[in-house]
Amino acid sequence: MRVDNCFFCGRPAWPSKGITFMRNDGKSFRFCRSKCHKNFKMKRNPRKLKWTKAYRKNAGKEMTVDSTLQFAARRNVPVRYDRELFAKTLKAMERISEIKARRERIFYKKRMAGKRAREVAAARKLVADNEHLLPRLRGSEKRRLAELAGERGVDVEELEREELAAKASGKKSKAFGGEVKRLRVRTDGGVEEITESFGGVVGEDDDEDDGFEDEDDEMDTD
Repeated sequence: MRVDNCFFCGRPAWPSKGITFMRNDGKSFRFCRSKCHKNFKMKRNPRKLKWTKAYRKNAGKEMTVDSTLQFAARRNVPVRYDRELFAKTLKAMERISEIKARRERIFYKKRMAGKRAREVAAARKLVADNEHLLPRLRGSEKRRLAELAGERGVDVEELEREELAAKASGKKSKAFGGEVKRLRVRTDGGVEEITESFGGVVGEDDDEDDGFEDEDDEMDTD
């Protein structure tokens, strides 16, 4: 079974699959799929398309100099059939595939070494250059976060980061919520206006009975 490489992208074109194009001068071009055939007819350069083998080799993303690549070279030399030679060839093909896969993994690790550090450095540079666009906390918000951090026993900087992230995403933060004004009716008939946060009454304990009743509670005065 003869497996040719695609003339455009370099992928293997299996028998009975793909497209074969015969030019007027008798030269044949093998394509693995219609996508490669159409790009070939549009006279596109495969070295400029990122999904082709030619581009990846020029960009240094594929191995170009390796002893295992020489075995894939085409050899149109007729050899008399020998059963032992055929069996040895199959074993050698499996062993060469294993060696090639291992070398490709090593090549990939060396190529990607230091990528994380470069990404972090680029992100820090971007933040430093556009620091004036970052959201800022008001003084009242910083004091509220400091009090909340003292109650929870957590770091203030962590709460500030959560608050800034919530502001940037447009969501409400759990650390610092909005405030709601409510009317409470006292048991003696008086009405008092109080301010509550999303976590409860500011400066009061919800579990304690302070003699107030919420206006939202149902009251039967009859």
